[in-house]
Amino acid sequence: MNENEKFDELTKKAEQGDVEAQVELGKMYYLGKGIEQDYSKAVKLWTKAAELGDSNAQCSLGVMYYCGHGVEQDYERALEWFSKAAEQVVDVAQYILGVMYHNGQGVEQDCKKAIEWYRKAAEQGVGEAQYNLGTMYRNGQGVVQDYEKALEWFSKASEQGNSGAQTELGNMYYYGDGVDKDYKKAFEWYTKAAEQGYASAQYRLGNMYYYGYAVEKDYVKAFQWFSNAAEQGDAGAQFNLGTMYRIGKGVEQDYKKAIEWYAKAAEQGDSYAQNNLGSMYENAHGVEQDYNKAFEWYIKAAEQGNAGAQNNLGSMYRIGKGVEQDYKKAIEWYAKAAEQGDSYAQNNLGSMYENAHGVEQDYEKALRWYTKAAEQGHSTAQFNLGSMYDNGHGVEQDYKEAVEWYMKAAEQGYSSAQYNLGVMYANGQGVEQDDKKAVELFTRAAEHGDSEAQYNLGVMYENGDGVRKNIKKAIEYYEMASLQGEEDAKEALKGLNGIK
Repeated sequence: MNENEKFDELTKKAEQGDVEAQVELGKMYYLGKGIEQDYSKAVKLWTKAAELGDSNAQCSLGVMYYCGHGVEQDYERALEWFSKAAEQVVDVAQYILGVMYHNGQGVEQDCKKAIEWYRKAAEQGVGEAQYNLGTMYRNGQGVVQDYEKALEWFSKASEQGNSGAQTELGNMYYYGDGVDKDYKKAFEWYTKAAEQGYASAQYRLGNMYYYGYAVEKDYVKAFQWFSNAAEQGDAGAQFNLGTMYRIGKGVEQDYKKAIEWYAKAAEQGDSYAQNNLGSMYENAHGVEQDYNKAFEWYIKAAEQGNAGAQNNLGSMYRIGKGVEQDYKKAIEWYAKAAEQGDSYAQNNLGSMYENAHGVEQDYEKALRWYTKAAEQGHSTAQFNLGSMYDNGHGVEQDYKEAVEWYMKAAEQGYSSAQYNLGVMYANGQGVEQDDKKAVELFTRAAEHGDSEAQYNLGVMYENGDGVRKNIKKAIEYYEMASLQGEEDAKEALKGLNGIK
């Protein structure tokens, strides 16, 4: 029997009230199989069969109302037909009914009812229902949070090849939710989902290769997986791809491509991409410098609570970049970031209080914010804190404490801290006097271009303090400092004129 003969026969039977024929003919109109596609005719045929109690027709009719195919979209009517089919144990109808209660479509949102229907479908082996049920247990929606049950349902769905569940199973092993943290198992599940083209898993797998979790670090493979996910619109992958282009990891450095990918993620609302895009415009990386655009992207990210962007926005207001200078607004944004634990903002806020910018000078508050940042390892804050103890600002003068903080900053290569620490050793403040140690520290600072350190080294070489006297070396350091405008160095050079 050819398609035309089959169509004629089904039409005849359908007109005679044959339910099976009505369902089959409706399917032909729906798919356009052997005839011109016609959703309206499919709806009419399925309505007849559905009213006679056919569960498949009821489910199909639910789909038509849900999607608005052949009829005006109507979630309430869809719910009605899915309910009838679900009561006849049609697994797909049970699953979709769960979705509708979950999302509040055609009915008031009810996570408990969603779970009830998801469970019925899941027990019949519907992978999507198993996945959604696992998600409900993991998040504690409509049920007490239960990682063990989440794991159970994700596992069932994963065994059926559900890529979403495989990814969630990977997440559970990655974070150690309900199971022992196991990067190897996380990697295995991410790989299964990623190979099916699931963007979120591809992004996660890229991270595993980028950081070397359960696998040897491989920037090239990380780049490949991030690219796969980014091309599907995954904002996290787009951001990471932008970063790889910006710093040249796994790919040749390319600021323009970095901007391209940051922009894609930023337009999706990714605050980290928005912040980095702002930075690219501020620093003229791959684009003409544009403080206004930098400000525009920083504020988008800052309003989402991104601490880095809030700090950057504070600095724009403090300096007057892309916006009129406003110390009070700078403080407002620094405070938001500082309260989130951002060490850069904490240091900047401390500086505002120390220097009375937009607020009344308050050494105690400055000390408090510097301390928070310094304890996180922020080198500038460590130097600033050392200076507070050195000068007795906001705290009783304490040279030993000053030395401790200068030392932490100096070890990170902070030249001003190296210089100040050198002064402490030269004068025996907070430490035993040690000219050799002072020379060592002044040398490190001088190599970073610190003019005061260069001048002091000149003095030490001229006098033979902590080092063998060497007028030639003294002149070299005086000249270095003099070129940077150190007046004492210029005077010292005059005194050594002609001495070799």
